[in-house]
Amino acid sequence: MEKTKLEKEYAKEELKKREIEKGKNVYLTLFLSTFTLSAFTFGGGYVIVPLMKKKFVEDLKWIEEEEILNLIAIAQSSPGAIAINSSFLIGYKIAGVKGAFITILGSALPPLIILTIVSFFYTAFKTNRVIQAVLQGMQAGVSAMIADVVINLGSNIVKERSLFSMIIMIGAFVVTFFLRINVVYTILFCGLIGFLRVMTNKKSGDNK
Repeated sequence: MEKTKLEKEYAKEELKKREIEKGKNVYLTLFLSTFTLSAFTFGGGYVIVPLMKKKFVEDLKWIEEEEILNLIAIAQSSPGAIAINSSFLIGYKIAGVKGAFITILGSALPPLIILTIVSFFYTAFKTNRVIQAVLQGMQAGVSAMIADVVINLGSNIVKERSLFSMIIMIGAFVVTFFLRINVVYTILFCGLIGFLRVMTNKKSGDNK
């Protein structure tokens, strides 16, 4: 019994130490993480999704996988770039308002710096065969990373074994890919269906 109490006290002390260390380094870690991810992410916001998941879920263990997927879903359905939106939400989740502004700064600085440099040499880059070859190679890599995002997100839906979620996923794919309906309308409609389902379940629970 005494041993169990000591183990609990030790676990609490270790947790406190980790929280203190996290408090000291959280802002710097958030800035460096988002800055690095943004600097080496090419091909659009969706490419940054698996990188954020690996960094904040697997490496730092600051967010649960389900949480980060929910945050990314919110970021995707909000106006603006998904990379900036995701960074803002993750920063706010981890370290509040300060964390949100730091992650936005970390995400926005790399493209701002890179595009400023490229703008001075745009003509030379446009006609340079080496640059064109590099960009073509990057396009192939980006396609693979986006496919990885799709597989990961889709597999998480399947793992839930929710028929409702799978129908929504398949239906969204069909109307977007085959019917060419704007993705914004698709996301809003899916969100509305989810909201109505929650409200219906809530009313059924209250009636019981």
